[in-house]
Amino acid sequence: MAVAPVHEDSYPEPVVARPSSGTAVWRVLLLALVFIGVAVGFSLMGDAVPSDMILLFLGILAVFGVFSLFALAAGLFRFVGGEDKRTVSRAIVDSLPYGAVVTDRDGKIVYANAAYADLSRDIAKGMPVGVPRLFASQPEASEAVYRLSRAARDGRTVVEDIRIGQPNGGTKWQRVSVRPLPAFEGDNGRSVIWSVEDISRDKESQENFYAELQKAIDYLDHAPAGFFSANSRGRIQYLNSTLADWLGYDLAAFEPGDLDLNEIVQGDGAGLLLGGGQDGTVRTEIVDLDLVRQDGTSFPVRLLHRAARLAEGELGETRTLVLDRSRAGDGNEALRAAEVRFSRFFNNTPVAIAALDREGKVVRTNAPFTRIFGLSTGERGIEGLDIASLIGEDSRAKLAKAFEEANAHRSEIAPVDANVRGEQQRNVRMYISGVERSEDSNEAMVLYALDTTEQRLLEEQFAQGQKMQAVGQLAGGVAHDFNNVLTAIIGFSDLLLIKHKPSDPSFGDIMSIKQSANRAAGLVRQLLAFSRRQTLRPQVLDIPQHIDDLTVLLKRLIGEHVSLDVEHAREVWPVRADLVQLEQVIINLVVNARDAMPEGGQIILRTRNVDVGEAETYTYRGMPPADYVLIEVADTGTGMSAEIMEKIFEPFFSTKELGKGTGLGLSMVYGIIKQTGGFIYPESEVGVGTTFRLFLPRHIPIEVEAPQKAVAAPIKDLTGHERILIVEDEESVRAFSARALSATGYEVLEAGSGEEALEVLDEIDGELDLLISDVVMPEMDGPALLKHVRQRYPDLKVIFVSGYAEESVRRDLEDDRSVEFLPKPYSLDQINTKVKDVLSGKQAEED
Repeated sequence: MAVAPVHEDSYPEPVVARPSSGTAVWRVLLLALVFIGVAVGFSLMGDAVPSDMILLFLGILAVFGVFSLFALAAGLFRFVGGEDKRTVSRAIVDSLPYGAVVTDRDGKIVYANAAYADLSRDIAKGMPVGVPRLFASQPEASEAVYRLSRAARDGRTVVEDIRIGQPNGGTKWQRVSVRPLPAFEGDNGRSVIWSVEDISRDKESQENFYAELQKAIDYLDHAPAGFFSANSRGRIQYLNSTLADWLGYDLAAFEPGDLDLNEIVQGDGAGLLLGGGQDGTVRTEIVDLDLVRQDGTSFPVRLLHRAARLAEGELGETRTLVLDRSRAGDGNEALRAAEVRFSRFFNNTPVAIAALDREGKVVRTNAPFTRIFGLSTGERGIEGLDIASLIGEDSRAKLAKAFEEANAHRSEIAPVDANVRGEQQRNVRMYISGVERSEDSNEAMVLYALDTTEQRLLEEQFAQGQKMQAVGQLAGGVAHDFNNVLTAIIGFSDLLLIKHKPSDPSFGDIMSIKQSANRAAGLVRQLLAFSRRQTLRPQVLDIPQHIDDLTVLLKRLIGEHVSLDVEHAREVWPVRADLVQLEQVIINLVVNARDAMPEGGQIILRTRNVDVGEAETYTYRGMPPADYVLIEVADTGTGMSAEIMEKIFEPFFSTKELGKGTGLGLSMVYGIIKQTGGFIYPESEVGVGTTFRLFLPRHIPIEVEAPQKAVAAPIKDLTGHERILIVEDEESVRAFSARALSATGYEVLEAGSGEEALEVLDEIDGELDLLISDVVMPEMDGPALLKHVRQRYPDLKVIFVSGYAEESVRRDLEDDRSVEFLPKPYSLDQINTKVKDVLSGKQAEED
């Protein structure tokens, strides 16, 4: 207890004497006057007074002076100034129920009130002493007194409670405090006031209170019901011993905030408990659900749950009583079991259920309702909440109409599809039905809500996939037919070049035709890349090395206003991909980044490893966790909006001006990456830049792979005499191929379809050395023709030609690896070389 403040004028000047009463003071003064009078008489009488008498008198005066000095030092006397002014202040201080003494910082007493004098009477026989001496005989008080003395010397405020043992075995408590005093008249500001108060009764009351509180806590801990309290964020602040035993937790190791409601409440029940009413209301409800033990098992409980919301809308701490329904013995087991089954069904269903009043406000809900409508955090109250405030504005009119029909008790009410408002996009389908209102309830409607977010995403993906598949099939078909045309153009150009020397005026025109056809073949490869039907030649690649090799070319492409930085992590894993196609992907992305920075900027190429653990943390849709090599192409360009990001991989979509882009670039990139088995994900922000992330599967060789074989020298002798059958439905391609092979000495037979080819084989009785067949033909395609040929002539050599990828063709060959493949468009030299290799057996040796 702090000492009451006392005014400066409450304290007189420094002590010189302290009489025991007013009468004693007058006696001392009278005695002093007598001595003075005697001294004056001696002086007047002169020599008439004997010298012995004078010496006796001086001795008496000396004794009196010494006595006065000792009395002054002991505090028995003091000089009094302004006595009339300070009477009220002194009376107040003397009437304090605790002892108060004023000293300087060295411990010299300036003033002590009556209560303090009573405390020190037994120690100093009536004379006040300093506080340190007051407790000098109490060893248990030494440390506290030392701290108090230090505080007095430093002019600080300190309060100490000192426990003092009594001879009878009891305990006495003293509260001692010291604090500095402001300067007063005759003082230099170095005075402090000490207070000593007996607080034994307060301590006894406090100990009794703690004892009773401990008993109450013990009663609550060992009650036959569980109890817990959680804060507004769902962190459990307290649970009793009974509930801890049920859940399998060690209460001694429990700390407030260690557990979350989601850890002990099954399903979406935590969100239900964090609902509560609206602002400033207190709600107590009965909730039946399952709790989860530490070992993962569950058991049914009934919760008497009390939740209050403050006026500001924030949820206060909840109080929940838990009854274990699996152990209840209420005598009606059938009814109890039915209630448990219903509560589990009601709160564990994936459907959100809510009872509404006529205006569409929530009366009560089940647990999934809080999750589906984004209310599981407890930031908003559930009871009395308007359902319309939870969905987007575009669906509120339909919901209001459904409420009108439900209140009118219509039997069939159309469901309402809506978007749930919140940070995460969520779609719901709501079914509303009317119910008969009872007198004791305001429930007028029941709402059932299904979370259709994943279904909506799947529908959008399916629609996008169908569109992409249709465009891909169209692109692949166009590319296949165009390859037939290009094969004829390139082939007949080669035939013309044989007859025309470089000095011939027509030679340059023919070369221009062939070069244009080759450029068109490049466009066809882009179409095939988009449709994922181009021919890939995968090989094991060291990505950083190949990117470094591209750096010179890339810097030339991007110009001087754009800087290119390349960053490689250490020991990047190898990948298996087509080098030419992968270089085309990187070049395309870098060029697009350059075009996005017309005023200049920076492009960063990064490569690093992404292990399966890191891949699990990504939220990219469709990418399974695995080991990947990540290639990032980042720029500081203009960025793209969300609307453009949704369309960048669509064919023929381009943000460039008319005539400056085909719109096939990113769709081709997408097709190549997907056909390689990888994934590509863009991230962009308007005004900041764009980053493309390419994830390529890590290649782990089963055994040490042999280095690639050196490319064989071109075969100079391409002539032959064997019999060859060409099966091709495109007449121009068939005519060129037949002329090309006939010119080198082969005997060539032709067929326009699969059925015609079988007839030719029957006519020649199978005497054939090589069959060259197109893959895509009407009526009977190449793979179907191959089945008939293998039944009759199992050893016949076969070459398939196609504008599609070799891998897609081989999937239809039922693992017949003896069939060779020649991609369209092909030149005169390519078909002659392929035929010579197959007939001579060199191709088989290389395989």
